[in-house]
Amino acid sequence: MSTTTTNLKDAIINRRSIRKVKKSESITRERMNEVLKTALHAPSSFNMQSARMVVLMDAEHEKFWDIVKETLRARVPAENFAATAERLQGFRDGAGTILFFENQDTVQQMQEKAPMYKDQFPFWSHQGSAMLQYAVWMSLTAEGIGASLQHYNPIVDEEVKSVWNIPQGWSLVAQMPYGEPNEQPGERTFLPFEDVVKFY
Repeated sequence: MSTTTTNLKDAIINRRSIRKVKKSESITRERMNEVLKTALHAPSSFNMQSARMVVLMDAEHEKFWDIVKETLRARVPAENFAATAERLQGFRDGAGTILFFENQDTVQQMQEKAPMYKDQFPFWSHQGSAMLQYAVWMSLTAEGIGASLQHYNPIVDEEVKSVWNIPQGWSLVAQMPYGEPNEQPGERTFLPFEDVVKFY
């Protein structure tokens, strides 16, 4: 366990979007393995476990952000592209990227097993993915590793599947670049507690 590990309350409060990250020799495949094993305890509806993760590190991680950059180059107006490229570089400089997928074959199997809830399983699938993403993010935060959640799907989906031989039944949901924090996030603001939480 890392000496930077914090308790649950601190991890919840301190979790922030760190969009500029950098490489670190301490962020190893073995360390990430333990983080993701912990996060897999996140719940999923009917315990369907439709989530899948692909972890890209080193050159594979850089290749992913190069794909995103070239895809956006064709879509973003030239006068705005420098800012886009700078933002992407903050992700590319990191140690790796976690790609979050949902296995649509699993979702379909659950729809067949429990037809009464057929229309709900796609929603539950995404809720399960969100909980897994949060569990991963919390686990990374507890380890002192910076991360943010990005959504460059669906524009890169087909190339990602081709380059990394991803099954067609897997649907890309989100991307999480991670690494040693290389920026201080700004202050967060919150709605009044009483407007969000009601007691009766």
